[in-house]
Amino acid sequence: MDNIAWEDPYCGAGVNCFRLGTDEDGNAYIAVAGEEQNALSDTREALRSLILEIKAGKADHLL
Repeated sequence: MDNIAWEDPYCGAGVNCFRLGTDEDGNAYIAVAGEEQNALSDTREALRSLILEIKAGKADHLL
């Protein structure tokens, strides 16, 4: 996943930082900052993971 252009992290109170990125083909990715090697692409699984993190209070700063 070296060809992903990552945006600056979105952080809530200095923790729970997420990064969004795109590759050369225009595919979207989301990852916990520092764990970009485990990024999820624009799939149903990625959306499900994001919703679960929001419900857990870990990503409400993205809304």
